[in-house]
Amino acid sequence: MSVIVAKLGSSTLVDADGRLRTELLDARVRDLVRLRRLGHRPILVSSGAIACGLGRLGIRERPTSLPELQAASAVGQGILFQHYLTHFEAHDTTPAQVLLTSADLERRSGYLNARNTLSRLLDLGVIPVINENDTTATDELTFGDNDVLAAQVAMLMSATWLVLLTDRDGLYGVGPHGEPKLITDVDPEVYPEDVPLADMRGSGIGRGGITSKIAAATMATSAGVTCVIASGHRDGVLSSVASGHHVGTRFRPGNRKESAYKLWLRHTKPAQGVIHIDAGAARALRIQGTSLLPVGVRAVDGTFVAGDAVDVVDDTKRVVGKGVTSYSSEELRQVAGMQTAEVLAVFPEAIAELIHRDQFVLVESSQVL
Repeated sequence: MSVIVAKLGSSTLVDADGRLRTELLDARVRDLVRLRRLGHRPILVSSGAIACGLGRLGIRERPTSLPELQAASAVGQGILFQHYLTHFEAHDTTPAQVLLTSADLERRSGYLNARNTLSRLLDLGVIPVINENDTTATDELTFGDNDVLAAQVAMLMSATWLVLLTDRDGLYGVGPHGEPKLITDVDPEVYPEDVPLADMRGSGIGRGGITSKIAAATMATSAGVTCVIASGHRDGVLSSVASGHHVGTRFRPGNRKESAYKLWLRHTKPAQGVIHIDAGAARALRIQGTSLLPVGVRAVDGTFVAGDAVDVVDDTKRVVGKGVTSYSSEELRQVAGMQTAEVLAVFPEAIAELIHRDQFVLVESSQVL
């Protein structure tokens, strides 16, 4: 039975006055119920709580201050889930409300607990309805966009499909006569910034929300998840995807698969600092797949403790990868550039590897910090 994660955005689900489009919500609920009856394990990531709250509070323009957004979320979250509860129960199906913050997933224990809870809900025939916990999330502890949250959930659950539902039929490139043309497939080797999108600002639809969808698709495909960006208004869109029909824009996963731990490290655990290394250490990490030792370190930026993730950059400031450090920033500054014997003279109980190769992931693009 395949896990299918669907994401429904605020602009699709809620109108300009903050009112839920209940007919659309019911259509997607029926789609999800159909998937479950066909033997799939559907999960819904739903935006809309803040928009619902603003509508109930009579606030026309979206606030910019965090307390106001959190207040709107606190009001809207119950309204949103009550609608889901009513519509799912009409089809003899039980939904479960699951609220997450990025802090829940950046801890390995929280990541595993979330996976176990969702797995058990699916085993019980329940359809999880997930949203970011905007009521308690801070600027530092946020997914930034529910597209990213949906990708995190798809990776967490080893999903077969991630379906990002939007107001468009998919992504649009430039046709032979300069007109927008639907992109049906994106090659797995293409980086997000290289996807050739048409300029559709004249239609009132900018690239802003599309950028996060491309980033989410790239995250998901790195975990072997096929991602589809399609219209949330299309009848039976989720059933069509699950049946193998080509809908919208499809991002196919590449051949490389990473372990669940390394996917968590790459996409979920945030870097708390930067370690600058010399050319020899960078070459050893990239080509030989070795661990990083203090002797290869030139400089340290930021403040972190052992167990935090850090970005590792070479002497040209190009990112080599991300890893979990065995040293704090204070300790590392004392032993940077030292041979192992010298390090042990300073810290007799120190671990030889600053970052063990099993706790390091390479970055394949030419990102510069």
